[in-house]
Amino acid sequence: MSELSDLYQELILDHNRSPRNRGKVEDADGSAQGYNPLCGDQISVSLKMDGDRIEAVKFEGSGCAISTASASLMTEALKGKTRVEATELFEKFHRLLTEDGSGVKLGPGMGKLAVFSGVCQYPARVKCATLAWHTVKAAIENEEGQVTTE
Repeated sequence: MSELSDLYQELILDHNRSPRNRGKVEDADGSAQGYNPLCGDQISVSLKMDGDRIEAVKFEGSGCAISTASASLMTEALKGKTRVEATELFEKFHRLLTEDGSGVKLGPGMGKLAVFSGVCQYPARVKCATLAWHTVKAAIENEEGQVTTE
């Protein structure tokens, strides 16, 4: 189990050091701002839709390693997904972080996102890991106002 934990930690550190899809989508169809007042993480998510499918999604901002890695992995996971698929993945990811992990069936589509399964043991970090997800959900739904984890 220690080897798996080390692998998960390395993946999170890699996505923190070299985040994928960092930046702003040009001619975005949706965008949202997110803030975690508990630790000061701030994020901006922008996306471009191709009909009902996410064509591109990027993020900007500053945050801890968990927040940045979650945003990076999220952008990789959501590219090409429909709105419904993105919502389902958001809900599955949220359950992964808020349940003890034993009751969550990861199923297909979770892939690398499973690295966050241990976060549920650290309640303050759950908000760090879910900030980007709440923010992209607001961008997809064109919600107004800043998203907050409080």
